[in-house]
Amino acid sequence: MKEKAIEYFKSGCSCSESIIKAAIEEGICPKEFLSIATAFSGGMSSGCVCGTVAVAQMINGYHFGRENIFGNEVIARQNAKAIVDEFKKRNKVTCCRVLSGGLEGPARKERCAKYVADVCEIIEDLIKTKVK
Repeated sequence: MKEKAIEYFKSGCSCSESIIKAAIEEGICPKEFLSIATAFSGGMSSGCVCGTVAVAQMINGYHFGRENIFGNEVIARQNAKAIVDEFKKRNKVTCCRVLSGGLEGPARKERCAKYVADVCEIIEDLIKTKVK
């Protein structure tokens, strides 16, 4: 999943869109998530929560949120915390503005590719393995 997401990211998709596109191909979430993911890029265009973290939470909620596929609110909340904790362990913060360091264009894409890769790994470790 990670390689596909990085490829989509480097080909013009946003961070959030690239992860969702790869997740759709892996059967982890429905295709309708792609249009939703667009709004999360660039920290929801405000520099707040990194779009990669936001889509990880979308996928988590889809699988484990109340009345969803596996419908267990406790697991959904535990996963939500684990996603944020693991991302912070790897990158210290979840703030897009801080993570991107004010970079633009190719330099920003290069930096943010790491966050796309990190979240793909986190999703696979925390969510995909529980679904199988």
